[in-house]
Amino acid sequence: MLENWDVIVVGGGSSGLPTAFFAAARGARVLLIDHAPQLGGTLWVASGQMSAAGTRLQQRKGIEDSADAHYDDVMRISRGSADPQLVRLAVDNAASTFDWLEDQGFRALPDHPVEGNAHEPYQQSRYYWGEQGGHSVKDVLVPLVMQQVQAGRITLKLEHEVTELLITDDGAVAGVVARDQSGATSRFLARSTALTCGGYAANPELFEQLNGYPQYTAQPYPYARGAGIRLGMSAGGYLRGQQNVYNNFGSLLDGDQFPCPLAARVVTYPEMRQPWEIYVNARGNRFVREDMPSIDAREMALSMQPARRFWIIFDQHILDTAPPILLNWDREQLREAFTQGRPSFLSAGNLAELAALAGIDAAGLASSVEGYNYGVQTRNDFLGRQHLPSSIGNGPFYALRMQGSATSSAVGLAVNNTLQVIRTDGSAIPNLYAAGELLGAGQTMGKAACGGMMVTPALTFGRLLGERLLPL
Repeated sequence: MLENWDVIVVGGGSSGLPTAFFAAARGARVLLIDHAPQLGGTLWVASGQMSAAGTRLQQRKGIEDSADAHYDDVMRISRGSADPQLVRLAVDNAASTFDWLEDQGFRALPDHPVEGNAHEPYQQSRYYWGEQGGHSVKDVLVPLVMQQVQAGRITLKLEHEVTELLITDDGAVAGVVARDQSGATSRFLARSTALTCGGYAANPELFEQLNGYPQYTAQPYPYARGAGIRLGMSAGGYLRGQQNVYNNFGSLLDGDQFPCPLAARVVTYPEMRQPWEIYVNARGNRFVREDMPSIDAREMALSMQPARRFWIIFDQHILDTAPPILLNWDREQLREAFTQGRPSFLSAGNLAELAALAGIDAAGLASSVEGYNYGVQTRNDFLGRQHLPSSIGNGPFYALRMQGSATSSAVGLAVNNTLQVIRTDGSAIPNLYAAGELLGAGQTMGKAACGGMMVTPALTFGRLLGERLLPL
C-alpha cells in the first residue's frame, strides 16, 4: 500500500533543509529525499556567503539598512537583469531568515557585515559569512532537521535518486518515483512536492548545452547534476535565465582534461594586490585595465574574449620582485611550477616562443607588451591603468593561463511569486514548487555576481515554502 505524505522535499541542501524543517514544525508529515549519502548539498563546497538588510546584527553595530536599499543594490549590480519578483521576495524576507539562523547558533565573522569581498560591493554593509564558509550554515541546519527526523516528523531517505514525477491526468503532481542504491524503485505520494535539488553545474554535458561553453572546473558539488530541471520540465515547466549566463574572472586550472581542479588561487583583486602583470587574450591583446576596481567590469570583459580565456604575462624581474600572485604560494613554489610542464604554467626565453607555447598570436602579444611598456615609461597607459610599477622586458617570460567559468547554474526552472513551477503561459503546475539553485543564479543575481544572492534566497525560499507557502 502506498504511503501518503503532506510534503515531499527532493534535495537536502540550503533550500531543502529549511523547507523540510519548517514544514515539519507546522505539523506536516514530511518525506525528505536526497541522492547523496549525506545532507547539506552545495553547502559542503560553497562559501556560504549571505546578504540581508535590516538584521539584528546590523542594528547592534549601528548600521541602518533596508530591504528597499538591498533591492536597489541588487538591481544596480545586475544592471537590471535579475528577476525583480524573485529578488523582491528574497530581500523582503532575508533579514528574518538571517536572524533566525543566528538564533539557532550561526555566527558571522567578527568584522561582519561588510560591503563586499570578491564581488561587486554593496553600498551598505550587509554581507556575511561564517568562519567555516558553507559548513557554518550546514552545521546549523542539519542538526535541526535531524532532530525532526528523530522525533518522527521527517522521514529521511538518503542515497535515493528521484527519477520521475507522478503526474495525474489533469497535470497535477501527485508524488515521485525514487530509486535506491540497489536499483529498486518506490513510489511516494504527497499533497505537495518541492524540488530543491540544486543546479546542473556538475553535469558537463548539460552545463555546456545550457551555458554555451564547457564546464572547465571540477569545483561544483558532485550531485548538482540537473535532476530538478529534468523533473520540472517533465511536468510542463520551462527554463529561463539563458541570457544571464555568467563567468568568473578566471581560474588557474591544473590540466587540460576538463572539468579539472584548481592549480592555485590567483590574486586578481586590485584591493588585495595591485597588478604588476598584463592580461592578454588569444589574440595577444590586452582586453581590460588590469587594475580596474570593478570585478563586474573585469568579468564582463572576460565573457567577451575567445573561449573566455586569458593569460597573465610577466617577466623575470616581475617574478623576482612583485608580491606573490598566487594565494599562499611563495616565490620558490611559483618558480618550481614553471619547470614542471603544467599547461597553465608556461615559460620561454622570448615572447615569440611564449606565444607559441600558449597558442597566443605572437604579433599581438609583442604589440601589447610594447604598448604597455610605453605606458610605464610615459605614465600614459592606453587603457588608463594607474598602477605601472615595471615594464615587461627581460626574459625569461612567463604566462599563467586563466579560464573563465562558473561553479553555479545560471539557468533554472521558472516559478511564480509563490514559488510554484509554471508553464510558458504562466499557469502554475498544481502541487509542484521549486527553490534554491534550481531556479538559476540568473534569476536572483542576473548577469553578475551579487554577493549573498544565492545562499540567502535559497535559505529564505526554503523557509517560506515550509512556513507558509506549501499547502498542508
